[in-house]
Amino acid sequence: MTATAAPLTASGARRARLRAAVVGWAFLAPLLVLNLLVVLGPSVATVYYSFTDWSGLGPATFIGLDNYVTAFGDAKVHQALLHNLVWFVLFLTVPMAMGLLGAYLLSQVRRFQMLFRALYFIPYVVASVVNAAVWKMLLSPTSGITHQFGIDQSWLGDTSTALLSVNFVVDWHWWGFLAVIFLSAMQGVDPALYDAAKVDGASRWQQYRNVTLPGIRPTMVFIVLMTVIWSLKAFDYIFIMTQGGPAGSSEVVSTLMYKQAFNEYSAGYAAALGLSMTLVTAVILAVYQWMRKKGWEDE
Repeated sequence: MTATAAPLTASGARRARLRAAVVGWAFLAPLLVLNLLVVLGPSVATVYYSFTDWSGLGPATFIGLDNYVTAFGDAKVHQALLHNLVWFVLFLTVPMAMGLLGAYLLSQVRRFQMLFRALYFIPYVVASVVNAAVWKMLLSPTSGITHQFGIDQSWLGDTSTALLSVNFVVDWHWWGFLAVIFLSAMQGVDPALYDAAKVDGASRWQQYRNVTLPGIRPTMVFIVLMTVIWSLKAFDYIFIMTQGGPAGSSEVVSTLMYKQAFNEYSAGYAAALGLSMTLVTAVILAVYQWMRKKGWEDE
């Protein structure tokens, strides 16, 4: 008969927990240090410089809330915010509708579904720089797609179409990703709900409206939240394709912030713009968390 090990004493258990905690923090330490250097440090610096008159080089002069007051009355900021709003409306509605439609059509496919998923996903995995450069050539008035049909429209050089053209490219890049995400969510809906709807005589549209959409509500709410945030952060496609032009017709806050920092050497003012957009994002996240606690996405 073997003797059983004596149970740990209270002090031994504390030492074991302490040893486990030390080992855990030791493994986390490199990541924490990295985050302190590349996330927390620049974030604190941005908050400080937003209250200064700073060119980006040399000493900074503390000016209090002057940058925020200037931004509040700056017509360029107002125009950029309006473009962010237009971008958000288009970026939310068009890819969302196309993604839901594409996911539904894919859900009806029984053969080669993985092939279609891959084809839908390709635009998303290609680097934005490559996508933007290719589409910039495709929209050229001298060698683009429409030029081949005798239409020499300068889509990116016209103030009335520049923002819409860039948004079209981003929607093309984004909708396939949404289709794959929505398809995965649809496949998680309980098939018994569809069977019950069929017994009740529901049409395909009624099944989609009353079973599918409520079943993927949490995914849709999350995608809407991320779309709002990404709309506020829109930068790469706009900067590569139009740089906010012509005449500021496709300028958004992020491109304006970049120009203020690196073209106008007003890094303090740019920091104030960036921090303002961060606060807007924080408010949106707070509202989202409040709605989750209220159970809105599960209704």
